Amino acid sequence: MLSRIAAAVVPSLGHLTVTSDHATAPAAGSIIVANHTSLADPGIVLAALRRLGVEPVVMAAAGLWRIPVLGRLLERGGHVPVHRGTDRAAGALSTAALALRDGRHLLIYGEGRLPCRTDAAEAPPEGFRSGLARLAHASGAPVVPLGQAGARRVSSGPCVKQISGFLTAPARRPRLHVHIGAPLHLPAEVGAATAAARAAVTAAWRTAAHRIGEPVPIAGSAEQPRGRGPSSGPGSGSGPARTGGL
Repeated sequence: MLSRIAAAVVPSLGHLTVTSDHATAPAAGSIIVANHTSLADPGIVLAALRRLGVEPVVMAAAGLWRIPVLGRLLERGGHVPVHRGTDRAAGALSTAALALRDGRHLLIYGEGRLPCRTDAAEAPPEGFRSGLARLAHASGAPVVPLGQAGARRVSSGPCVKQISGFLTAPARRPRLHVHIGAPLHLPAEVGAATAAARAAVTAAWRTAAHRIGEPVPIAGSAEQPRGRGPSSGPGSGSGPARTGGL
């Protein structure tokens, strides 16, 4: 249901294009890991994936399940709530592994939060959490890196700016691009696996940013992990995110 809603709404917010390193969609039972930059990018990513016939299960902060209507849609779609900071957090990985075993695609945000920035510019993914690497190792699932760019042109910054961005996007028609990289199997060591996943998503993001004409820093010049605050609570361009990983 969320994928269908995203596919219907996102074209009204901007001009979405999608490219892939493969002629076929990600294989069933794959972990799709994306960069997180805006409240708008989950919808953009879901809309892009649906063009490839993929409607993934999403790992997201459990607080979203308390939002009327959205919570029911998440529950109905079998999406995976992450109860961060509680003894229930680890259970999300087990639930996600079961979804992968059943042949579902899983969408996870490696950073687990939105960047603490108020500008609308593109920037490389911040540091990844270790949950992706642990899930990939436990499940044996391939990891498909996904880079998206342009979502911050729809919505970014403080609350008023976020609302204004969504309201004016249909008139502005910002360019949005999603690029899907080649699948990879991560190394067994968690640190190395986390670094490899972030590098692959960064490469996919660079392709997406180039497609919409966004300037990006030279590789290695500004891609050190940034400071990370709390990983739960209301998402905004200047605070912690609601959608993400472990």
